[in-house]
Amino acid sequence: MDDTDVLVVGAGPVGLTAAAELCRRGVRCRVVDRLDAPQPYAKAVGIQPRTLELWDAMGLVGRVLDEAVPLLGQLAFVDGEPGPRLDLDLPAEVPYRFAALPQDTTERLLAEHLAGCGGTVERGTEVLGLEQDDEVVRVTLATPAGPRELTARWVVGCDGAHSTVRHAAGIGFGGDAFPEQYMLGDVELDWDLPPGYVVRSTRRTADGGTDALVCVPLPGRGRYRVSMNVPPELATAPAAGVAHGLEGGRAPELRHIQQVLDRLSPRPATASALRWSSVFRISHRLADRYRAGRLLLAGDAAHIHPPTGAQGMNTGIQDAWNLAWKLALTVRGAATDTLLDSYQAERHPVGEEVVSRTVRHARAGFDSDPEDPAAPVLREAQLLVGYRDGPLTEPAPGTRPAPGDRAPDCAGLTRPLTAYPQRLHELLRGTRHTLLLAAGPTTDAQTLHACAAAAHAAAHGLLDVYAVLAQGSPASPAVADGLRLPVVRDTGAAFHAAYRPGDGEALLVRPDGYLAARLPAADPARLVAHLRRTFAPV
Repeated sequence: MDDTDVLVVGAGPVGLTAAAELCRRGVRCRVVDRLDAPQPYAKAVGIQPRTLELWDAMGLVGRVLDEAVPLLGQLAFVDGEPGPRLDLDLPAEVPYRFAALPQDTTERLLAEHLAGCGGTVERGTEVLGLEQDDEVVRVTLATPAGPRELTARWVVGCDGAHSTVRHAAGIGFGGDAFPEQYMLGDVELDWDLPPGYVVRSTRRTADGGTDALVCVPLPGRGRYRVSMNVPPELATAPAAGVAHGLEGGRAPELRHIQQVLDRLSPRPATASALRWSSVFRISHRLADRYRAGRLLLAGDAAHIHPPTGAQGMNTGIQDAWNLAWKLALTVRGAATDTLLDSYQAERHPVGEEVVSRTVRHARAGFDSDPEDPAAPVLREAQLLVGYRDGPLTEPAPGTRPAPGDRAPDCAGLTRPLTAYPQRLHELLRGTRHTLLLAAGPTTDAQTLHACAAAAHAAAHGLLDVYAVLAQGSPASPAVADGLRLPVVRDTGAAFHAAYRPGDGEALLVRPDGYLAARLPAADPARLVAHLRRTFAPV
């Protein structure tokens, strides 16, 4: 019988992200997938700016930028006439933009990254059964070498809409299915529409329904992933159980796609070079809970919904990102007994909101906000995801950004040994909490040191600390050298503009890049008390 700290079931983007982050933190982790090889399909293709930020922190983003293409916005056409145009504009402080990348490429890059962290995917390996007690999970596997048993302290189910882990955990998966069937195709389109834009064209049908064509640009000359209503000759009866995702049966041919283009394309278009096609169905479902004892769920195993706005894969990756650092602290014995409960408390509301919003968008179109026109794009970019009401958040009324919000990036930070400015997110790339101590002209160096020392001890040493000097503040030798605090200078005043900290204020950032607390540095005891929400007493 083999053993491991964590077994990750499923080697899609979510499972690979979870495994890579666990391995990066030194956790013994195994990844199994029932498929003998990755699927060569461009299923989920939209990459949100927040996901690129996470991949930056993981050390993966450079490879992604080499292969992805920008998504500039959406061109809409209704009954052949131009409709509303959406440009995906973001504030200057957001370091990355919207992108498109075929899912098979995403999985390849993540698998290569996992290998660089010392992990591998055990292919052709299926989970047949799971039994857990207070200490371990006993897993029965079917492997290419025959049946095997494995003992894991924790199991993370990233095994999709038909999740074996969810079934074994007895977790409900309530929701419903859309009656329509659709088809996908990965093709090249010869037309004169501008590159970089999603094209959505719709017409009302005689029965009051909607005939729709959606084309998402992909890397390559004129390459798009197209989706559309399935023709009657390819329609299939839904299988029993959860009807979601790709289905067997007849695959659409190039002629089927061309027929829809002839009917709905706003410009003359010719499709060629069909790489892959399939019929698929859409359901909207949400797991009752994301944890049952030592079994946890992430990604499609926990939530499925319409692909509107490319929210599904990106939400699942953020599930894995949220869970991995908490699970790693738990495995090493540094976490409180309740830290893993915060995964459910923080991510289940996010899944619920995404399911609700994507269903609404699928039926009624994209939301607008006349009071804040930028909010819908920021929400689609997943930059507004936050945990203000979460159990790990220390409320700080009236502050912006507030604890629980994503920690905004900013540029213009300089250090004594660098000849170029840095971004704040570069300081947050590690696997630990980060404490930012805002040092102004009146800040006492001894107070900063006391705050840093107390926090470092309370966090089991798993904490990076930086003194951020305000523009114009003299560099204090006591801070820079005698107290051995790393110093960064806010040369461009961008940090103070983004966070508006008080003199000596302590800002604690979690390993997943969310602001956990804003506290006076003069009160180390309060900072330690906050850290007790995450870390077990030393």
